[in-house]
Amino acid sequence: MSLTPIDIQRLAQLSRLSFDPPASQRLLEGLNNFFDIVEQMRQVDTSGVVPMAHPIDAMPDFAAYAPSAAEGMALRLREDVASEPNQREANQRSAPAVDRGLFLVPKVIE
Repeated sequence: MSLTPIDIQRLAQLSRLSFDPPASQRLLEGLNNFFDIVEQMRQVDTSGVVPMAHPIDAMPDFAAYAPSAAEGMALRLREDVASEPNQREANQRSAPAVDRGLFLVPKVIE
């Protein structure tokens, strides 16, 4: 599949964007390069490949490293720890109204 400058103009019109000619040409080349890669991928014979739900499925001995992930549990790649200090008070100084650490806003729905 190959796009033409007319296709780019139509896409720009549909998305309500405007491109100058050099940007339009770069977009055309980038999209056509992308479609070339997709076409190359389509030519690969995958008839004997079993679909995977997750890339870890391809690692047969992963269970030795993370048994909980191998049992279908969510895999965490890092510890869930706070990496920034709590700056709630500093962030709320400019707020028009605050109550017990919460921003107060006007009621908009009856």
